[in-house]
Amino acid sequence: MNRLDDFVDNHTFDELQIGQSARLLRTLTPQDIQAFAAVSGDTNPAHLNPAYANETLFHGVVGHGMWSGALISALLGTQFPGTGTIYLDQALHFSHPVRIGDTLTVSATVIAKDEKRKIVELACEAVNQNDVRVVSGVARVLAPPHKVRMPRAIVPQIQVFDPEARFQALLALVHGMPAVRCAVVHPCDEGSLKGAMDAARLGLLDPVLIGPQARIRAIADASGIDLDGLDILDTPHSHAAADLAAAMAASGQVETLMKGSLHTDELIHAVLSRKELRTGRRMSHVFRFDVPLYSKPLLITDAALNIRPTLEEKVDIVQNAIDFAQMLGVQTPRVALLAALENVKSNMPSTLDAAALCKMADRGQIRGGLLDGPLAFDNAISAEAAAIKQIDSPVAGQADILAVPDLESGNMLAKQLEYLAGATGSGIVLGARVPIALTSRADGPRARVSSALLTQLVAHQNRQKHVVTT
Repeated sequence: MNRLDDFVDNHTFDELQIGQSARLLRTLTPQDIQAFAAVSGDTNPAHLNPAYANETLFHGVVGHGMWSGALISALLGTQFPGTGTIYLDQALHFSHPVRIGDTLTVSATVIAKDEKRKIVELACEAVNQNDVRVVSGVARVLAPPHKVRMPRAIVPQIQVFDPEARFQALLALVHGMPAVRCAVVHPCDEGSLKGAMDAARLGLLDPVLIGPQARIRAIADASGIDLDGLDILDTPHSHAAADLAAAMAASGQVETLMKGSLHTDELIHAVLSRKELRTGRRMSHVFRFDVPLYSKPLLITDAALNIRPTLEEKVDIVQNAIDFAQMLGVQTPRVALLAALENVKSNMPSTLDAAALCKMADRGQIRGGLLDGPLAFDNAISAEAAAIKQIDSPVAGQADILAVPDLESGNMLAKQLEYLAGATGSGIVLGARVPIALTSRADGPRARVSSALLTQLVAHQNRQKHVVTT
């Protein structure tokens, strides 16, 4: 059943009286500015760039003038006169800037009526919380001829997602850390080569390019990438590049590895063949995603290396992810052990493994995180879904890590987040002596830079551990 406030009523021409008025209130938020810029295409830095805005006449970010004008339109079209109103003319005078946090009272008052043409003139204005007028003007509208009462329209919610802001927050994690020596393995396409050079330009990596030198230089020339001063180690093919990179990591000549345009199994096989790079823990991959509809970064493991991990292998996979999340600043990561449903079923091994992992964490076999499972994807990331299913869990709805049952489900989940949900991602391999930036050959330079950043963070932590132990 609809509530009274679920309906809208209008004011017909005959009902309107001279002096009659209505108003609405609205507070300007950063999200309002970003959404208005996205919808209108007005990306004037006075509204979006604090450094630039501080040097302008207004000494700070201000809202778009037409955002205030849009509030007048909203008042006329939805409340007064309301449904059936047709705009004919609107004059506006902008007299004061609107800043983030300002609350506007927008009003419209009938000042004239044309009985013959059914035209109404309304004085419109918006004043801020200090009673300072910010915009004023006169609107001419065709008022509704008939009374209308109808359900209030349901409109989609705009979710403002700023990938650049998320990337800058990620960069802040390694601010002040020195660049790490990195073997970039077979960077023989524009994306992988440009990603490595962008990471170097940002001070994340000191790259050593390993691969067919003539081919690498040809790609650089065709793409306008400057390789002056870089070390390039010539190898005949990708297998040789992977072997050389692993040897350099084993001897301590590089602290990280970065995958270029070669198959993942080529690089991982080369690493595994070097006993000096083994740690006794299973190697595993972790995706880090910024998802527009999720309030914090989300880790997914393992969606790239371990195809059908055993229970014992899942212990290492989860522990790797917990340790990594702590490096990212999450003190006690919440780990959701995913399955198709949240109940333990004897004919569904993923639910049995999830329950066992939780008990193993209780016994101290997995440390540093808060585990729960089995959890289905919906109640792992949605508190509302968990509440509907009466799941009382400190992890449900606020997971930091999604531990998937196998590679297939994890890889599909990761690609769905990226291609359907607009998530921005990066990836890293953990469990070896050196971290490995592992991305898809379809990934662009930004994903490769983000992955390089993650390896820099892990390499820095490895340095700190080495200092402590020695």
